[in-house]
Amino acid sequence: AIRIILLSIRCCNCTLSYFSPVVREGWRLPLPSGGRWVEVLNTDSRFYGGSDMGNGLGIQAERSPLRGQPFSAPVTLPPLATIWLVPAS
Repeated sequence: AIRIILLSIRCCNCTLSYFSPVVREGWRLPLPSGGRWVEVLNTDSRFYGGSDMGNGLGIQAERSPLRGQPFSAPVTLPPLATIWLVPAS
């Protein structure tokens, strides 16, 4: 299966677009800072007619370097969607 992931990481937000119809759980997301991150946009939300898969309760970034970033966290990639995460505080 072909899957395309576009990832943009900045100091205070992370945008991820996932172009596959298959939900992926536990995908490791590199992040610039630790602690709790919250999902402020999920285009797969039921409010947009989606399946409502995602990270509604937030994610916890831990010191586990990945792809040049000092932290990472497991996330759920909703099908054919874009998510936008920001630090909780």
